[in-house]
Amino acid sequence: MSGETNLSTLLSKLQPVLNQGDFVFASVDDSFQFDLNLVHGIFREKEGITLILKKEIADSINLKYNYMASCITLDVHSSLEMVGLTAAVSNALAKENISCNVVAAFYHDHIFVDKQDAKKAMNVLLQLSNKNNSKK
Repeated sequence: MSGETNLSTLLSKLQPVLNQGDFVFASVDDSFQFDLNLVHGIFREKEGITLILKKEIADSINLKYNYMASCITLDVHSSLEMVGLTAAVSNALAKENISCNVVAAFYHDHIFVDKQDAKKAMNVLLQLSNKNNSKK
């Protein structure tokens, strides 16, 4: 299953889901040992390894972070080849002055927003989806 590639269809079926818990981004070096079962996301950069994990897990292993986020999953299977979804979502959030960090995984896109903006971001994404539903 390769995922949806039609932008209008994707936007009308966004189905944003606010995940439970607080998420943080932490950077570690190659020598850091960690259990992948505790990590929500991982990305290797030349400066280090970025771990995305729940705040309580980061606290329990003494990781430093400075950004606490909520994670909103778009519960629609988007294709990794899809053009425009990230732009549409980030533009809608930007219009409401909401910063977002998007992680595209195999099945879904995950939007990390500042914890204090989570409810507002959910409303923006639901409005974006509803607006595209009414166009059909």
